[in-house]
Amino acid sequence: MPNSTSRREFMKATLAGGIGAGFASRGSALAPLGKLAGGGDNLAAAPLPIKKAVLLGMLPKGLSYADRFKLARDVGFEAVEAYTTPDQREADEIKKAADDARVRIHSVMNQGHWEWPLSSSDPAVVEKSLNAMRTSLRNAKFWGADTVLLVPGVVNPNTRYQDAWTRSQEQIRKLVPLAQELGVVIAVEEVWNKFLLSPLEMARYVDQFNSQWIKSYFDVGNVVLYGYPQDWILTLSKRIVKAHLKDFKRKEDCYAWVNLGDGDIDWGAVRQAFADIGYSGYATTELEGGDEAYLRDVSHRVDRLVLGR
Repeated sequence: MPNSTSRREFMKATLAGGIGAGFASRGSALAPLGKLAGGGDNLAAAPLPIKKAVLLGMLPKGLSYADRFKLARDVGFEAVEAYTTPDQREADEIKKAADDARVRIHSVMNQGHWEWPLSSSDPAVVEKSLNAMRTSLRNAKFWGADTVLLVPGVVNPNTRYQDAWTRSQEQIRKLVPLAQELGVVIAVEEVWNKFLLSPLEMARYVDQFNSQWIKSYFDVGNVVLYGYPQDWILTLSKRIVKAHLKDFKRKEDCYAWVNLGDGDIDWGAVRQAFADIGYSGYATTELEGGDEAYLRDVSHRVDRLVLGR
């Protein structure tokens, strides 16, 4: 993924340390769409008004931006989540590709928050992180996106949990005036950063900003190791402004990221939870990339498992 070490690379490196990692289906090697965990008949009855999106990094990197966005549209995605792009010429190219394909860029995944966390005690590191977020927010405005995804902080041997909470909130508050000026929401996501490990904590963290410009970006797959996504959805409720879709499988000798429907997530319960809170925003697939056949399969899985189409 462009610009910096991505959080997926971070997660892969974490899993590789003894428990393994990988996706069940890549390229055109499509895994069959298995039975839903918890049974296939417990899905909310009516189709959900959730909008279907794909992460830019899932689209074939060998294609031009124009062809990538056209492919996203052709396989059934309504929108794309892009990445922080400091180069204005590249940003222009991305915008033209999206406009020509009639595919909305709905969100920007901020880059740099792993390498330069807002929870750092080093002012120089924090300033780099703030600058990356400022670029992301301006990218979002330029592309017509209404959200920037942010990993708010990282707990590590040098950063205590309380320090990560206090420092990250202090720095995010500095970004709120720009977010308000641009009309772009800062959406904090729960990831494998040893921080915000329960839905109650995430709800409290967001609420303490007391700002409509700070919301939650909920990732269905990231909580499987220590919780249940349907519980998080019901707890966070209206705080959720965007959602990521991926699946996770516990195996005897390893854990693995897998295609939607091939893991341990009870998609019926997830879909019912989204229905219960009245969620109608974007759900973006964040999986391994692949070819057209693979992307069509992923799009179909979203239709069946999440949207009920």
